[in-house]
Amino acid sequence: MIRINLLGKPKSKSKRSSAAAAMEFETGGSPNSINVLAAIVVMAITLGSIWWYQNQLSNEAASIKTRMDAAMQEAQRLSETKARYEQRQKVKQEYEARVKVIDSLRAAQTGPVDLMTMVSATVNRTDEVWLNQMNDLGPSVDVNGVALSTDAVANLMTNLMKSGYFKAVEIRETYQDEGEKKILMFNFTLNCEKLPTGAAATAKKS
Repeated sequence: MIRINLLGKPKSKSKRSSAAAAMEFETGGSPNSINVLAAIVVMAITLGSIWWYQNQLSNEAASIKTRMDAAMQEAQRLSETKARYEQRQKVKQEYEARVKVIDSLRAAQTGPVDLMTMVSATVNRTDEVWLNQMNDLGPSVDVNGVALSTDAVANLMTNLMKSGYFKAVEIRETYQDEGEKKILMFNFTLNCEKLPTGAAATAKKS
């Protein structure tokens, strides 16, 4: 008896084809398509990350540049302020130097005037004494005059010492005026050694 296999091998092959078709239907495509899709997703994520990172770097670079520009402007402003301050200090020092020169000139001018005024007043307060000439020699002063007696010369020396301007007053010379016949007169020269400026000021206050 001859048996005929109606199903045969092609039938089992048909079953496998049906299963594969069912798998493709459930997954939505072939395994190669899935791999390609996954690669595309990964690439998109990678490109997005790179774009985001580059955008962050660009923003940070722009922020740094802005801060650098602001710092440079501030440094420029401070440099200009310092230059103006130094210029004003220079002008101030020049004015101070001028004032010192003017004060020294005033002191040089008023010093002899004060001394002459003091000597003249002292002579005027002393009886029988007249002033002819006064020579300022720097550390000392020579006073030339005429007196009616040697006692008047001695009184003048005492009064000059009391003025507080001199450390010592000495007679350089004294002699009788022979040309005057009607009255007895004496010509005299006194050398008055000055006190230092500070000491003289202290002596006058005391």
